[in-house]
This record gives sequence, structure tokens and C-alpha cells, in this order.
Amino acid sequence: MRRKNKEIKLTSKEYAILELLMNNQGKVFERVEIAEKIWGFSFNTGTNVIDVHINSLRNKVDKDFHPKLIHTIVGFGYVLSEQE
Repeated sequence: MRRKNKEIKLTSKEYAILELLMNNQGKVFERVEIAEKIWGFSFNTGTNVIDVHINSLRNKVDKDFHPKLIHTIVGFGYVLSEQE
């Protein structure tokens, strides 16, 4: 994938999460929803696997760019939006 002509290498799970968020821009996804849609299983709320993948994705997609695209909605989940 590319952002502002810079090539960004994503893992298959990072790409799947980004694709989910991009195809539903503006929709807030709870961690449970992301896990079920990407991994296809019920989510164990005691794990931080979603947070780890989102953090990695942010480091690749948002860190060196503006505007930031991936946002945390505290208490709810994650959303892709160009508005800060």
C-alpha cells in the first residue's frame, strides 16, 4: 500500500484491519467486532491483540503523515476518519 507516494508494508492482519476500517469510514468498531470480522472468533476481552495490531498499524500508516487516520474513541473502539 502507499500513502503520499511512500510504500508501506503491512502484515495480512494489519491490511485486513485497515481494509475493514476503510470500507466503513466513520464507523466506530469495538475490539470485539474487529476480532470477529478479522479472526472469525469470539473475542477474549482479557487480551490486547487488537490494541497491538492497531498500534502497529498506526506506526506504519499514521506516524509520519498528516492527517492521522486511525482514531481511538475512548470506551468504544477504533474509527478511520480524516478529521482529527
